[in-house]
Amino acid sequence: MRMAKGKIGLGRRGESLAAARLTARGYAILAQNWFCAVGEADLVAMHGGEWYFIEVRTRRGGLAGAPEESITPRKRARMAQVAQRYLSEYLPDADPAWHLGLVAVELDRNGRLMRMTLYLDLEGEPEELLDGEA
Repeated sequence: MRMAKGKIGLGRRGESLAAARLTARGYAILAQNWFCAVGEADLVAMHGGEWYFIEVRTRRGGLAGAPEESITPRKRARMAQVAQRYLSEYLPDADPAWHLGLVAVELDRNGRLMRMTLYLDLEGEPEELLDGEA
């Protein structure tokens, strides 16, 4: 895969990698880069009858810190607003179980995948998505 240029390209590459790994694990990706007036959901997925609104944070070279460190209380609040807006638009009469999640992606300086970690809930335990086949 050709290395993405710039911050947006890097983010899109991380989102594509995350979507592929989640799909391989049985998640249905229902939307990618879903926008509304309050923000964006990188990935909207379903698994086991529950909804997941997943932020993907990608870092290259380790200089910017761990991807997990970039999720601030303000970002969490915005993620919740986006999830609620999505559900009210697509499931207005339902009250489904939903979660705010994170996929943390780390690439080396050459763009090789080093780590991909899934947090199904922002407060939950991580699960490695990198199965040694980078």
